[in-house]
Amino acid sequence: MADTSSLDQLLQQGTSELRLATDEASLRSWQNRWFGKTGEISGALKRIAEIPAADRKDYGQKANAVKETLQKDFDLALEKVREEALEKDLAQGRVDVSLPGRQVLPGRLHPSTKIMRRILGIFGELGFETFTSREIEEDEINFGMLNMPPHHPARDMWDTFHTNKPGWILRTHTTPGQIHAMKLHAPGPVRVVLPGMCYRYENITSRSEIMFHQIDGVAVGESVKLTDLKGTLMAFIHKLFGEKRKIRLRSSYFPFTEPSMEVDMDCIICAGKGCSLCKKTGWLEILGAGMVHPVVLRNGGYDPQRHSGFAFGLGVERIVMLLSGMDDIRHFWANDWRFLNQF
Repeated sequence: MADTSSLDQLLQQGTSELRLATDEASLRSWQNRWFGKTGEISGALKRIAEIPAADRKDYGQKANAVKETLQKDFDLALEKVREEALEKDLAQGRVDVSLPGRQVLPGRLHPSTKIMRRILGIFGELGFETFTSREIEEDEINFGMLNMPPHHPARDMWDTFHTNKPGWILRTHTTPGQIHAMKLHAPGPVRVVLPGMCYRYENITSRSEIMFHQIDGVAVGESVKLTDLKGTLMAFIHKLFGEKRKIRLRSSYFPFTEPSMEVDMDCIICAGKGCSLCKKTGWLEILGAGMVHPVVLRNGGYDPQRHSGFAFGLGVERIVMLLSGMDDIRHFWANDWRFLNQF
């Protein structure tokens, strides 16, 4: 049988010293002396390795029991002194009932919500209807009907969250909503914007998040041209960023549009001269766009021989960052009042 008399003495000593602690400061000092990294309890537990193997179990059980007892006594003592301090403060304090109550701050819209509503309002003035679609989407609609069959390399552009139900995913963009909107309106004309949350399995950095807001737009009819797309985007950018803004179209690739392009705007800070915001290029990337691919038109219920259309997509948080000068997308989801209060 292991000699545990030293542990009995340790318990008696700890209990005696704890009784002498009469306020929170002295209790914290006692806690550090007994439960700190070099405290008495830590030392007693480390000595288990020095006990003969036959007696190690009994010693260890006793040492843990001492630890639990002292911890429980400490918690009770801390609670007691806090209650006594509160009662003393209430007894000595005086409540002035004539003082006005504390003001309850009103709620306010999140910056992403404010800008999203502003963007939707602008496109509403341009004749676009707001169309919402589901966030949990079929893989076939999210990818296949957008000209990305299984194993298509373009799927690597969208890191995907899969669900427990085979064939269903968290949508990686709002573009599949175009299929739903076209099927609803075909074969008649359609002109809608599609706002919503998107999800991608990405590393969280200052410029990427696993969830973000996006707005897609699509217009389909019998005589929709690339010049209609350019005019629509120019009108949108002028209303959102100012009449002096210029845009440029750069050739790009999206599987659901052909031709595809990136749309840039001259920097709102340096007006194209080059600064840190535009990385000395003089241009800021705003959105992606293009003419709807014939395969997508056909999947949406339209005849590519008779109908044509344009589409575009933009990130809402990206627009907020440009308008406010932010450089870290993680602020949007941190729920930090200091950040939100600036808006």
